Amino acid sequence: MATNAKITSVDAIEAFRASLIIFLNKAHSALDQELDEIRRVRSWIQNDQRTRWENEVRKRARVLAQAEQELLSARMTKAADNLTLQQMAVNKAKRALEEAEDKMRKVKLWTRDFDGAVEPLSKGLNSLRSTLDHDMPQAIAYLVEMRNIMEEYLEVQKTNPAPTAGAANPEPPAEEPQA
Repeated sequence: MATNAKITSVDAIEAFRASLIIFLNKAHSALDQELDEIRRVRSWIQNDQRTRWENEVRKRARVLAQAEQELLSARMTKAADNLTLQQMAVNKAKRALEEAEDKMRKVKLWTRDFDGAVEPLSKGLNSLRSTLDHDMPQAIAYLVEMRNIMEEYLEVQKTNPAPTAGAANPEPPAEEPQA
């Protein structure tokens, strides 16, 4: 069994360690961006969209009320040609209000369900963060330790070169049997 390792360079370990550090920095950056995106979308749904569709419901309700008032005025004046246009305007305003109310219901559902839908994915990201924060620095430290051990081994090998295979286990000369 060989007692010596054949190590010619520790550059590969150092290159891998450097690549791992670069990966770790990029992974942290990407993870932070994704977690920020989750927070941004949550805020967008809970605040921006809720406010937008509440305002749209109020605005479209006013438009519907105005269209109904104009239809009522047209009926009182008995303007038949204007009556059809006013009825179409009321129908259009009703559809617009229904659309806004539907969007508002969907925003409320997403506000309620967002965390439940995103939580499993968020847990995966948090698990990855734990790995990046705890395991990867240990791996980098292990690579540094491995490099140092191999460099020390190379130094020992340079100062004490290993004997050749024949010199390590010299065989005694074979004796001839006496008759």
